Amino acid sequence: MRNRLLGLIGALGIALTPVMAAAEDITFATEAAYPPFNFRAADGSIAGFEIELGQALCKKMNRTCTFVAQNWDGMIPGLLVKKFDGIFASMTITEERKKQIDFTDPYYRTAASFVAPDATKIDLADKALGGLKIGTIPGVAECYLEKTYPAASIQVYQNAEDMFLDVSAGRLDAVFSDRIQLDYGLLKTERGKGFSFHGDPVSEPGCFGAGIGIGLRKEDTELRQALNKAIKEVRDDGTYKAINDKYFSYDIYGK
Repeated sequence: MRNRLLGLIGALGIALTPVMAAAEDITFATEAAYPPFNFRAADGSIAGFEIELGQALCKKMNRTCTFVAQNWDGMIPGLLVKKFDGIFASMTITEERKKQIDFTDPYYRTAASFVAPDATKIDLADKALGGLKIGTIPGVAECYLEKTYPAASIQVYQNAEDMFLDVSAGRLDAVFSDRIQLDYGLLKTERGKGFSFHGDPVSEPGCFGAGIGIGLRKEDTELRQALNKAIKEVRDDGTYKAINDKYFSYDIYGK
């Protein structure tokens, strides 16, 4: 009887071990194409503000975390079919997205701007933006342009890198996207010479939502609570500031 019991316990141990190990691991999806938040390093690894922040959050939770690259259009579908556990990819918390998925508390907030060659004149009062060809990326920036400039010529790119290549080559007149990302990914680079911000930053709530959060499945309430706790802890103990200051000259967390 004792041997049978030990054998049963051993069998259960073998069966349960993979499940327990899986519970300790978290896989986050990111674009790896949205500097400085997520991008490919010279060695091909995924790097950036969000990757460092994600690892800091996982350390607080005593979890092992991995980041995988995923195209933007596949983010929410991939999460829902359990291809990964969370979306850590500068995804804005909006009411429309909350119909499908849940979010953590915001881990940063953002606004968007136009960037164009210095000499470009953008008529922001014109619903067609003076006929200029404007590049943008899917999400809140595209939403704002569609609502505010319905007659404008808009070209939507799946990643910011392709958009920057086209505007620097003169195939676009201007771009409209996240202000931090435009500053880091374009204006502070060699190809951004002669370009500048045009107009004031915008963060209209209807499109820009409540901030940037980690996207999660609605049923994963324990993971959401653990991540929210970790976000607060890294804010409180200075870890967030240390990571923030490596990439930005001001606190992007906002109010």
